[in-house]
Amino acid sequence: MTDLVIRPLVADEENLFDSMPDPLPQLRQVAYADGIAGGGYRPETTWVALRAGRVVGRAAWVLPPGAIGAPWLERFDLDAEPEVGAELLRAAHEALGGPGLYYAALPAHWRRRPEVLAVVRAPMEAARLAGLVERGERLRCSWTGTPLPASSGRYDFRAPVDAAEINTLVARIAEPDVLTGVENALAVGGVDLATDPLAWLGDNFEEWRVAVDAGKPVGLAGTAGDACFPQLAYLGLLDEAARPELLAEAVRVLAAGGAREVIADVDSHRVAVLAELERTGFRQLRSRVVFAPPNSQE
Repeated sequence: MTDLVIRPLVADEENLFDSMPDPLPQLRQVAYADGIAGGGYRPETTWVALRAGRVVGRAAWVLPPGAIGAPWLERFDLDAEPEVGAELLRAAHEALGGPGLYYAALPAHWRRRPEVLAVVRAPMEAARLAGLVERGERLRCSWTGTPLPASSGRYDFRAPVDAAEINTLVARIAEPDVLTGVENALAVGGVDLATDPLAWLGDNFEEWRVAVDAGKPVGLAGTAGDACFPQLAYLGLLDEAARPELLAEAVRVLAAGGAREVIADVDSHRVAVLAELERTGFRQLRSRVVFAPPNSQE
């Protein structure tokens, strides 16, 4: 690797980053130039590995303007041996004050797609060689207008009485089913979406829904119709039997407000939740595998 040059970008080198063909064009990702224009990507937190002047590795850390957390690795592509990628990451980690989180974006069902595996094996192995540890996987799903299941009539649905009711229900829900954008909430706002959703989503909760069975709340769904895209941001249950109907009701509320697509994120190990999303008409868009430093609490 004696001919290898590893360095950060300098201003106006966006074209150098983009000179490497996108290995996974089917993924929805913010274009690098758009990220630079918006302030999330910066030349000094973007690193490249060049061999004979050609970009064979690129890594871009992102931190939106006003964020209180540390930058995280959002783009990492490699057209070289894993050792090259590991050297790139180690050099950047040293300059950036140490390793941080890496969210590896992958197409849906990537493990069953040989053409995708051929692309992602090298950067994922490079991350491991650089000392990062795999810490889980989250799936992003999308509903795009599929007819929703009819209600059985067992549950009533209403808006929360106030923020105090939301906070009380959240405190009783040990592990929410759906948390959409949990990574951004933590990195940008320092907020744990699972325990304090209002701190991230705001107090405009007219479109939230409480599922009620025989007068008792059994579930809570928090929607965000005015975010960058309509989303089921939070869904938690006190009675798992309410999952199908509360999920459908939350989507119905967003659709009534004009949403043509609704996004929901779920941990890949939550098999029952994922199955219910699919029965409701959601389809997987992408996966996000989380890599973290060994001593991280992520």
